[in-house]
Amino acid sequence: MYIPKQFRETRPEVILKAVNDLRFAILVSAGPEAVEATHLPLLADYDAAGRLRLRGHVARANPQWRRLAGARALVIFQGPQAYISPSFYASKREHGKVVPTWNYLAIHVSGSAEAIDDAAWVRDVVDGLTRAQEAGRPKPWAVTDAPEDYIEGMVKAIVGVEIIAENIEAAWKFVQHRSEADRLGVAAGLEGESPAVAAMMTDLENARSKP
Repeated sequence: MYIPKQFRETRPEVILKAVNDLRFAILVSAGPEAVEATHLPLLADYDAAGRLRLRGHVARANPQWRRLAGARALVIFQGPQAYISPSFYASKREHGKVVPTWNYLAIHVSGSAEAIDDAAWVRDVVDGLTRAQEAGRPKPWAVTDAPEDYIEGMVKAIVGVEIIAENIEAAWKFVQHRSEADRLGVAAGLEGESPAVAAMMTDLENARSKP
């Protein structure tokens, strides 16, 4: 992924939080006849060696998992994004030398992938994904709320996948290279159109202002 240096994010803790906040990703791998992709939620943490580890599962009927053993894979996380109109910029009123762009957050994780056909491992991932998604709900649903034989049958219908990161590329493209007046103008312009992007820009401004 091409990332100009002003938009590149490298802090492990920031990337891990973003990946766990986003959670839903695209798993891409090259098969013998075509490039394959699956959309799926993933759990992320750092292993004992300090490498980012992604864990999830796919349907057993999905042929992609059968070709994952030892393969290299690319996992794409797409965060908040929004079109940036030149009319947002303070500099438009000064000299008019502005053009449209796009603000976005994107993380590419590439590394070795494995399919894990182990019921206990898969059940642990299902439990973890459920806890993560249900956290904060007034009455969180738990896997144990369903009959055990039903859950066992559902687990048999899926296969685990694990990706160990060898390379991480993270882009936080939020017009950080422009003047403060332009940045604030964009954040204000997006409040009604894309509150998520506006909030991220506000967070970046707050971080910039800290000593």
